[in-house]
Amino acid sequence: MSEPTEASAEPVPNDAGLDDAVTPDIAPPESVPPISAEELVDGDHPAPEESGEPVDPSPANPPGELEERRYPSTIGGAFYLLVLAVTITGLCVVTFGDWRVGIRIMGGALLFGAAIRAVLSPRDAGMLAVRHRALDMALLVGLGSALIFLASSIPDQPGL
Repeated sequence: MSEPTEASAEPVPNDAGLDDAVTPDIAPPESVPPISAEELVDGDHPAPEESGEPVDPSPANPPGELEERRYPSTIGGAFYLLVLAVTITGLCVVTFGDWRVGIRIMGGALLFGAAIRAVLSPRDAGMLAVRHRALDMALLVGLGSALIFLASSIPDQPGL
């Protein structure tokens, strides 16, 4: 038998079991500036000249000036908490009172959330905006309507 030549010899795997000849060195392109997510946590965005984006010279958005943060940051977040509170109230009514009334309260809260989602802009919708507006509204209206319909249509059970 003949010994394998260098051209036909297979590379020896390293400690991690990866083949050095197959593993390429991956580095980001030099044209991409590094950015940290910590800079964006408080709602601040890097100045356009730092991010490499074109600068809009309009007087409403002077270069290098950050947009002021609005308080509360979204009104939709407050409405989301309201919908959540009413839903929890409905669960308490189901637990300690008439289940039909509690289910109707929860359905009404979802319908209210759909109405608010329809009115608010995507920027203001906060946590009510999970998907596209039409899909969010369809899901909230569908679930709210189904809860109200089922609470109204289920017949009373004897002995309950």
